[in-house]
Amino acid sequence: MHSASSPALSPHIRTVGRALPPHYASQEQLIGAFRELWAQKHFNLERLEDLHRAVNVSGRFLALPIEEYAPLTSFQQRNDAWIRASVELGEQVVRQALDKAGLTPKDVDHVFFVTVTGLAVPSIEARLANRLGFRRDFRRTPLFGLGCVAGAAGVARAVDYLRAYPRHTALVLAVELCSLTLQREDLSIPNIIASGLFGDGAACAVLQGAEVSAPGPRVVDSRSVFYPDTERVMGWDIVDSGFKVVLSAKVPVLVRDNVRDDVDTFLASHGLRRSDIRHWVAHTGGPKVLQAFEQSLELPAAALTRSWASLKEVGNLSSASVLFVLGETLESQEPQPGDWGVLMAMGPGFCAELVLLRW
Repeated sequence: MHSASSPALSPHIRTVGRALPPHYASQEQLIGAFRELWAQKHFNLERLEDLHRAVNVSGRFLALPIEEYAPLTSFQQRNDAWIRASVELGEQVVRQALDKAGLTPKDVDHVFFVTVTGLAVPSIEARLANRLGFRRDFRRTPLFGLGCVAGAAGVARAVDYLRAYPRHTALVLAVELCSLTLQREDLSIPNIIASGLFGDGAACAVLQGAEVSAPGPRVVDSRSVFYPDTERVMGWDIVDSGFKVVLSAKVPVLVRDNVRDDVDTFLASHGLRRSDIRHWVAHTGGPKVLQAFEQSLELPAAALTRSWASLKEVGNLSSASVLFVLGETLESQEPQPGDWGVLMAMGPGFCAELVLLRW
């Protein structure tokens, strides 16, 4: 057994801060706005409503008030709005996460920043350093393009770092403002579904190395899985107007066909089975993805309750989603010492990230 399999030598997750932007719109309000927008193009509006209601989302929090989206006609305008809102939301969620852990920005050694909904150079964590007062020697790893998998992958990469620096503190900050990527001219089914499914939010996980004594589940191991020749399953086409969604109906099929073997192989390397896992922390990909997780892994009915609830309340927050579910799991009274958990997400590539937790 390699050292990664000893929980005592593993880094741990202290806290997860979560923040939603201040503007909320119910799904009915959003359907109304899209009806108005797409009616002029003679789009089949009944189909629009069916697709929006099928995603099981009751509403979304938005980076801007709903009436401020119409004037944003260029990629630059949307991206500028993304930078402003990301810095605000990012600052809020980092402060919250550090406060919960009893730490300050000066305690942070490394920030992993993940996003797939906007571009900024210098990146958002650098802009936050000026506002929050991180130390001058803090390290930065901005990760763009991992999409929904980045919440889990960011945790895994932070843990890789903390194995080398067991006294350090790392943040995984995810900021996703999906509403600012919407392509209003795109009447494709994937874009209609995306406009009904994805929401805005930010999350920040605080992780510490094995030599820092602190509460929270240990991250015993992680595994990345890459599925060859699946580039067109999920992602963006970068077009003149910004990010145009690529979203194939094959996503749930890929999950259903692969996740059981991937999870079983990963758990077997630690002498574990699915029945040993008490806590399943799954990315809220959408109703079909959550059903595929449940069916393929033969999970008990209540196993993904938090993921279903998060999907309904705030939509799919891309990389921040799995961290929202993780934060709620940490703060519930459910996990007991000795419990095992699996954090899992999937994203463009197409790929999966599995993270093994031990309380």
